[in-house]
Amino acid sequence: MSASPASNSKVLSLAELAQRTGARLEGDGTVRITRVATLQDAGEGDISFLSNPRYRDEVAGSHASAVILAEDALDLTQVPRLIHPNPYACFAQVAQLLDPYPAAPPGVHASASVATTARLGANVSVGAHATIGEGAEIGDDSVIYPNVTIYPRVRIGARCIVHAGAVIGADGFGFANDKGNWVKIPQSGSVIIGDDVEVGANTTIDRGALADTLIGDGVKLDNQIQIGHNVRIGDHTAIAACTGIAGSTVIGAYCSIGGAAMIHGHISVADRVTIGAGAMVRQAITEPGGTYGGTFPIAPVRDWLKNVSHLRNLDRMNERIRALEKRLADSGK
Repeated sequence: MSASPASNSKVLSLAELAQRTGARLEGDGTVRITRVATLQDAGEGDISFLSNPRYRDEVAGSHASAVILAEDALDLTQVPRLIHPNPYACFAQVAQLLDPYPAAPPGVHASASVATTARLGANVSVGAHATIGEGAEIGDDSVIYPNVTIYPRVRIGARCIVHAGAVIGADGFGFANDKGNWVKIPQSGSVIIGDDVEVGANTTIDRGALADTLIGDGVKLDNQIQIGHNVRIGDHTAIAACTGIAGSTVIGAYCSIGGAAMIHGHISVADRVTIGAGAMVRQAITEPGGTYGGTFPIAPVRDWLKNVSHLRNLDRMNERIRALEKRLADSGK
């Protein structure tokens, strides 16, 4: 059964949705659409979509009033359709049109702490218990949700969203070892964030040690990401939750990084690189546009321990194989 639409949702005809998303309409454009839903859960008044080929068989059996499809899936159903080269992006646009995210009210909540030297642009919203430090700058139309901490001298661009609990500009992890004692290295840089950036809940972005930590325009950061000092992230890169990026690493533009990836410090990743979830990146990736992964598939613990044991002996096995190859080669002379 279809869920009730949200209180702030709209009702639009399929023809209106086609016109506003640039999709091609196939079928009855007068169908009224109230919300988006999955193929399995959709009912009357719902629009669904197909972006993953593994769900092709569910299209014909869906009870959706309309479906968003790519050209090659046009004939999977005869219900009214929106045809778009990127059904998932079209779905995102439709979802925004039907259920617009409630706008955060401009202004500073009474419980927030904003330093007198901080500069807030037009229509900035600062939520409850947020803290904005001395000399910080926040661009026009940005939203700072509750309990966010923005340290002194951090600069955030226009139309940014910083979700609850994020910390931007804390000291990077910089210490020098002096005969067993750790001597703190002052973190004198800052964090500079471009326009149209979204920072997820409880994500942390450390300030630079000497130079600044830089986050490019259009970057999207999920929840609980750690970005070390002096990291640079190129425009429009997207990073999923629980990823850790060590200090002084440079990530290119238009990259996609899966959840829980770990990227070592002082390396670079080229533009348009895709890194799979859980991958461990230890070396630079210099070729643009590649796809990389590096985790073992899950296995029963006993099997996993056996595999680890074999890996530990790989070097010895390699030496034995080379010795055998040499003996075989010598015996054939």
